[in-house]
Amino acid sequence: MEELLEILTELHPDVDYDSEEHLVDDRILDSLDIITLISEIDDRLDVTIPAEEIIPENFNSAKALGELISRLEDE
Repeated sequence: MEELLEILTELHPDVDYDSEEHLVDDRILDSLDIITLISEIDDRLDVTIPAEEIIPENFNSAKALGELISRLEDE
């Protein structure tokens, strides 16, 4: 989770990722940010996010994204 928070903070250092739960809904993360996140997660965490998992619910908070990564690591 720490590495994920680093990736997110590099994108938007002004966001409180511990409390923010509407990153996509509030347009804090846009489509280019999502692409960057997916690429960085693949490069740095060695987790590939399949297309069917690229939905707002999985990217609305650091917690949701962390849960997605954990689930994909277990597969």
